[in-house]
Amino acid sequence: MDQYTRRIIGFGVHAGDVNGVALCRMFNSAITTKGAPNYLSSDNDPLFQYHRWQANLRILDIHKIGSLPNVPLSHPFVERLIGTIRREFLNQTFFLNSQDLTRKLEDFRHYYNAHRVHTALDGNTPSEIPDETFNHRADLCNFNWNSHCRGLYHLPEIA
Repeated sequence: MDQYTRRIIGFGVHAGDVNGVALCRMFNSAITTKGAPNYLSSDNDPLFQYHRWQANLRILDIHKIGSLPNVPLSHPFVERLIGTIRREFLNQTFFLNSQDLTRKLEDFRHYYNAHRVHTALDGNTPSEIPDETFNHRADLCNFNWNSHCRGLYHLPEIA
C-alpha cells in the first residue's frame, strides 16, 4: 500500500508456511505493476529477519523503515486496509486455490483504487489525481448500476 495515496500496489499470495524465499516471491509479485519502492515500512516480525529478505531489499535498493515492536498502531493505514479487505471482501468471497484468490484480489485492488471513495481523500478514489479538482454534477434521473468484484459491489454511475 502506498501510504500517501492510499493506493493498493499489489498482493502476494502463498499457499503453505511462509519463509524467506516465499516472502521475497510474494513481495516481488506484489510490486511487479508499479516497480520497487524507495522505502518500505514493516513491523518487527521475525519473518522480516530472514537473510533472503534482507538480501532482496539490498538488491532492490530499498531502505527499510522500522516500526515500534509489538505496536500495530504504528501502521494505522495498513492495519485499516487489512481490516477492510477482511470485512468487505474475504469474509464474503469463496476461493478455490491460490490462483483463484490472486485473481479475485486483483479485482478487489482495481475496485478499491478506481471506484471506492475514501473519506480521508475528500471523497476521491486513490487513482484520482489529488491536485485536480473534480466538479461532477450527477443527473439523478439518468444512471446505471456498475458491478465490481464479480457482482459483490454495485455502484451507481452516470449514464
